[in-house]
Amino acid sequence: MKLAQSYGDKPLAELPMLFQRILSNTTLDWFRRRKTRNALFSNMSDFESAGDDGDFDILETLELQTNSEGTESAQEAIERAQILREIEVEIKLLPGRQREAFLMRYWEEMDVAETALAMGCSEGSVKTHCSRAVAALSKALNAKGLKL
Repeated sequence: MKLAQSYGDKPLAELPMLFQRILSNTTLDWFRRRKTRNALFSNMSDFESAGDDGDFDILETLELQTNSEGTESAQEAIERAQILREIEVEIKLLPGRQREAFLMRYWEEMDVAETALAMGCSEGSVKTHCSRAVAALSKALNAKGLKL
């Protein structure tokens, strides 16, 4: 799709090289995104079942666990609320551009190109802002003793 949308006007001889580059960049983006998510949410895999096909959604998992095990205890609810509050506080403390890039990429699930367009910067800047945001969040949450 990217090849047809962006390079439809290019000579036919250039298309194989452009396709290879797009494929390579998309693959690298996917691995970087996965590495970043794993760095921040390292223990989310504890919630995944062995038979998952890779489409993991923590909210669906928590909903299933809640429905199958009854209601959560008051202590668990308070602990979960406190953890979410700490994460929210740390996100608010990020520099503006890092917070903006982080929220667009990981909460809104926008790709690098969409985020760059929305922020009015290059794709490389988006990747840099996201990387720095994840590192800062991970460091701050680890310093508070939160292991996610």
